[in-house]
Amino acid sequence: MLGTAVAPGLRPDMAADEENAPAAPVRTITDLARLAGVSAGTVSRALAGNSLVNDQTRERIQALAREHGFRLNQMASRLRRQKTGVIGVVIPLGHDRRQQISDTFFMTLLGFLADELTEKGYDLMLRRVIPDRDKDWLDRFIGSGMVDGVLVIGQSDQFERIEEAADGYLPMVVWGNHQEGQRHCVVGTDNRLGGKLAAERLIAGGARRIAFLGDTAAIEFAARHAGAAEVAARLGATVEVLPTHLAPDSSAAEVADHVAVRGQDFDAIFAASDAIAVYALRELGKRGIRVPDQVRLIGFDDLPIAAQTVPALTTIRQDILGGAKAMVDLLLRRLAGEETESLVLPPRLILRDTA
Repeated sequence: MLGTAVAPGLRPDMAADEENAPAAPVRTITDLARLAGVSAGTVSRALAGNSLVNDQTRERIQALAREHGFRLNQMASRLRRQKTGVIGVVIPLGHDRRQQISDTFFMTLLGFLADELTEKGYDLMLRRVIPDRDKDWLDRFIGSGMVDGVLVIGQSDQFERIEEAADGYLPMVVWGNHQEGQRHCVVGTDNRLGGKLAAERLIAGGARRIAFLGDTAAIEFAARHAGAAEVAARLGATVEVLPTHLAPDSSAAEVADHVAVRGQDFDAIFAASDAIAVYALRELGKRGIRVPDQVRLIGFDDLPIAAQTVPALTTIRQDILGGAKAMVDLLLRRLAGEETESLVLPPRLILRDTA
């Protein structure tokens, strides 16, 4: 036993109460993490002997594991070979907590993922998380024992947290934006290139003052804006960010305000998503601003609605179906113990009527 030493994070005046209280069963990594006062990811790395955990912490966690009946080799084996037949899909909403799973992009990607996982014999467990309410959202999911692997849809503002989890957890694949040197495996579009394609098209049509409608706190949107701004600077145009979120209770109102206040200041709009572009098209029409004669408009995603607007929306296509298939393929390879590279998909300009 460890005697009466006070565990990290406990006040001394709580020690007596804890000593007399019945011991909570320790059945999972999450239980052991709570006892040790660290994250589930740290426990996983410590039990695996990962050098990223300092010696003192690693030895303390392993001692607690022995005390509570964990046999370290068996635990490591269970982590490697556990089979539940379930893949966890998690959507972190750190940058826009009011965004909903019913968002058209989420539903499109989720549908393709569900189809592909079912074909491979897996069920899907879905979680929407607000990271500022649940700091250990990813470690707890990984350590829950309920899933064989994890797919993360979007990096939001959680890039570093995902990186930390990837250090000790192999079967995880993320939809998002790839950055040079990152450690987690990602599948996603070359967002910067997509932004370049959009700006090149708008400027070729005569645009010189481009409004970017989106929230650059999101990594993918930031990359789209950066690509557009790079091209604009080279070709003598400007790109100004008009912050626009994806939550349905704010997006439409924000676009309406932007068009009402600044609509005459721009000759083109690059919307960070098709959903935002549709709101912009509607508001421009309400104010008698003709598209594309007075303002050119390009979206991003090429969701089904893009071809159904009047005029039909010019947009940047992401290969969402191909991306979903790739995510599942890479995850299954990682479940088999294989280290895999990230996959960056090329975007494609889809020319319709708005630009």
